Amino acid sequence: MDRRDFTKASLLALTGLSLSPSMAASSPTASAPLYQISLAQWSLHGALFDGELDNLDFARTAREEFGIGAVEYVNQFFMDQANNQSYLKKMKRRADEAGVNSLLIMCDGEGALGHPDASERAQAVENHHKWVDAAKFLGCHSIRVNASTDGEGSYEEQMKRAADGLRQLTEYAAPKDINVIVENHGGLSSNGDWLAGVMETVDHSHCGTLPDFGNFTIREGETYDRYKGVRQLMPHAKGVSAKTFAFNEEGFETTIDYPRIMRIVLEAGYHGHVGIEYEGDGLDEYEGIRASKTLLERTRTQLQSEFG
Repeated sequence: MDRRDFTKASLLALTGLSLSPSMAASSPTASAPLYQISLAQWSLHGALFDGELDNLDFARTAREEFGIGAVEYVNQFFMDQANNQSYLKKMKRRADEAGVNSLLIMCDGEGALGHPDASERAQAVENHHKWVDAAKFLGCHSIRVNASTDGEGSYEEQMKRAADGLRQLTEYAAPKDINVIVENHGGLSSNGDWLAGVMETVDHSHCGTLPDFGNFTIREGETYDRYKGVRQLMPHAKGVSAKTFAFNEEGFETTIDYPRIMRIVLEAGYHGHVGIEYEGDGLDEYEGIRASKTLLERTRTQLQSEFG
C-alpha cells in the first residue's frame, strides 16, 4: 500500500469512527452540540468550475455525499443569477427538498467597499445590494464581503474607508435582517488588529466577521499569527470558516492546530456553524471534505469535557 492509499484508508477508518454511536453526539443532547458543521461551496470549486457539479445540485450533494445539513454559497457559481427569481426559487427548492439550511452567500467581484474614491465605494455598495436581496430570498442570515481598500492610504485611512463602505451596506441589509460579515481575505483584512478595528468603527449589530483559519497572509512575505487573529475576530463573529489544507496518516491537519484554534472559538462563546473549506491538493475535493468533517467531529468530541 503506497502513502496515498494508506492515507485514504486511514481517513475512511476515521470517518467510520466519527459516525459510531459513541461519537455521534458530542454534547449531552444531540440537538445542542458545541458547534455545528456546514459546508462552504468553495470546497468544491474544482468540480463546479469544471462543470462536473452544477450549482443547483450543491445543497443535495452536501446532504447526500457528506451528511451535512447547512451550506455557504459562493456568488461566483451563480454570478449572473442574483436577480433571477426563477433561478433562486430553484436553489431554494432544491435546498428545502434536501433538508439543507442556506446560511450565507460569499460575495466577490463586486468592487472595493473601501475604495479610495467615494463614488467607486458607493458603486461597490450598490453592487452588493442584489446579493443582500438574494440572501434574504434564500433564507440566509448573512452575506460575506471583503474589506478591500485597493491598498491606498495609511493604516488609519484604509480602516476609515472600509468602515464607511461596510456601514453603508449594513444600513441597507439590516432592515432585511441580513448581516454583512467580513472575512480575513488578504491585504489589511488579514491583520486581525486592523479588521477588529474596522468592526469597532462600523459599530453595528448587523456587521461582523467570518474568521477564516487560513487567510492570514497580508502580502507576500508578511503573515499574521492565525491564533492571535482568530482570537481578535471572534468577538465579532457571525460564522467561522474552518480552512484545511493537508492531513497526516492519523487524519490531523498538518498546518493548523485544530484543538487549539477551536478552543479560541469556543472560549468566545460561539456555538454556531463552522464551515468546512478544504483547499488542499493531497486529497481530491470529496475526500478532503470528508477528512475535514471527521477532524471537526473528533475535535468537538475532544473538547466536549472542557466546554460541555
